[in-house]
Amino acid sequence: MRNSFDWTPYRRSTVGFDRLFDFLENSGSAENYPPFDIEKVADDHFRITVAVAGFKSEEIDITAQQNMLTVSGRKAPAKDGETRQLLYSGIATRAFERRFQLADFVRVDRADLADGLLIIDLVREVPEAMKPHKIAIGGTQPTAIEAKKAA
Repeated sequence: MRNSFDWTPYRRSTVGFDRLFDFLENSGSAENYPPFDIEKVADDHFRITVAVAGFKSEEIDITAQQNMLTVSGRKAPAKDGETRQLLYSGIATRAFERRFQLADFVRVDRADLADGLLIIDLVREVPEAMKPHKIAIGGTQPTAIEAKKAA
């Protein structure tokens, strides 16, 4: 299944998530649980918000390894003697795993869970050696008087 959405305008306005758009364009999966948002907070600060209603913080695992961020959740089994009689179950609490491809030099700064939303703050920290540097132009051209003295 090919995604027909054009990501070009978003590619121009984001820094650090170029591979993410490639992943979204090439994703053939119809899996859309749990829903998430990605926002650019500042030039080198990004935020991923994942809707994880019904999950506690100890039921969610966040793993960052190289350029991959994995968010997974699994409901804890019901304790002995703890039963619920649901008349209708509309809150999806099935196990999930979301993977986010991160750009180089992007690291997880912090993660918080509040009001059913998991908020993951990301920071792009380019090492000083990788940043562009101004190169001073050195040396001088001999002037016409110095050139006549040499002759």
